[in-house]
Amino acid sequence: MEKFMNFLEKHLMPIADKLNNNKYLSALRDAFMLTLPLIIFGSVFVVISNLPYLEKILGEGRLNQLKNLLGAASNATMSIMTLFVVFGFGYSLSKKYKVEPVYGAAVAVSAFLLLTPFTMQYGENAQDVVDGVIALDRLGAKGMFVGIISSIIAVEIYRIIVQKNWTIKMPAGVPDAVSRSFSSLIPAFITLTFFLAVRIIFTFTPWGNIHDFIYQSIQAPLMKLGSGLGATLIAIVFTQLLWFFGLHGQIIINSVFDPIWRALSLENLQAFQSGAEKLPHIVTKQFMDTFTVGMGGTGMTLAVIVGIIILAKSKQLKELSKLAGPAGIFNVNEPVIFGLPIVLNSAILIPWILAPMVVTAVTYFAMATGLVPPTTGVDVPWTVPIFFSGILATNSIAGGILQLVNLAIVLIIWMPFIIMIDRQYHKSEKEAEKNNLEVRANKNSKTITSN
Repeated sequence: MEKFMNFLEKHLMPIADKLNNNKYLSALRDAFMLTLPLIIFGSVFVVISNLPYLEKILGEGRLNQLKNLLGAASNATMSIMTLFVVFGFGYSLSKKYKVEPVYGAAVAVSAFLLLTPFTMQYGENAQDVVDGVIALDRLGAKGMFVGIISSIIAVEIYRIIVQKNWTIKMPAGVPDAVSRSFSSLIPAFITLTFFLAVRIIFTFTPWGNIHDFIYQSIQAPLMKLGSGLGATLIAIVFTQLLWFFGLHGQIIINSVFDPIWRALSLENLQAFQSGAEKLPHIVTKQFMDTFTVGMGGTGMTLAVIVGIIILAKSKQLKELSKLAGPAGIFNVNEPVIFGLPIVLNSAILIPWILAPMVVTAVTYFAMATGLVPPTTGVDVPWTVPIFFSGILATNSIAGGILQLVNLAIVLIIWMPFIIMIDRQYHKSEKEAEKNNLEVRANKNSKTITSN
């Protein structure tokens, strides 16, 4: 075990450190955090308009009217999420380069739109074309990778030109806003000219635009790979290993996988809103956050708290359960991570990695076989307690029941290790108590002798 730990620390930690400090991944994390309140807003109204039995209560006509009225909430947020990601990424990356972040973000958005088709095909066999519009999926799932790639290139070109001082310098008396605007003129013009040229070049290719090229050659294969059970289990293992070494595994791994999982979620959402009988993907952002490592806190530690409450005899674990219990209900698990502890505790490495893998496989097969519907793409606030979050994520009570089953699986896997740790702590407490009694007895005997 010690050799294995040393191997992981030697080879895994440097890679994790580089990923954690990578400026592009860091900017991407910031960009997705920007979208969070907007996605939650849209998700709430998607849930409201798709509540169970609503059709029987309102009737089909009124329900369709309600969906039309509330549909703008998701269309203006979740359906165009890529647009917000591009803005947030451009802002964050520009800030890291210490160039004007607002202009960097604006240039990134404009570059993305320059690559986006302003036409939409419709009708039988999609032969009819309407100009002057942008399809929502270009600003959502289908355009996610184009948005990220174009943002990186746009900010890089923009900041290189700014840092080379190829800018217009205004006199000292000019207002600051005007000065910044003129300073950004040449960098923005050169950057956007580059993207206009790329757009024109792609009109002469078989794809017609860079969106379809990237989607077909890069995004679709990566989404297919990322939606599989094998890739998901690998992501779970690395998430848990990074947490074991004290690094925030979800932030690091999500930086790499979030574009894939978010795109899969958006495709599920579009299918769900269109009334599709079967949703296209099992693995999504909500699958990961609501049913695997994020359920009950990272590593599903709510089950560990339950196990401690049921089994623990040592004072240390009993006190830990009192402290961690209320937080664990709302998926906050830092008291367990650092109080058990989980970080660098080789005694719990096996259940820490094994339990999420088993639960992920169980959840995947439950959804693949139709026992539980896949997640709808609706984002559930991460503090929503289990059972309720499962219902909201799948629009079905079966999702909540699956979470309870998952909790029981984690508890069963952890039980022998909780008992082992508790016995160690209980033994240490007994020895400490015995030592204290001996010290007190010695003090009393010395006092009697002196008297």
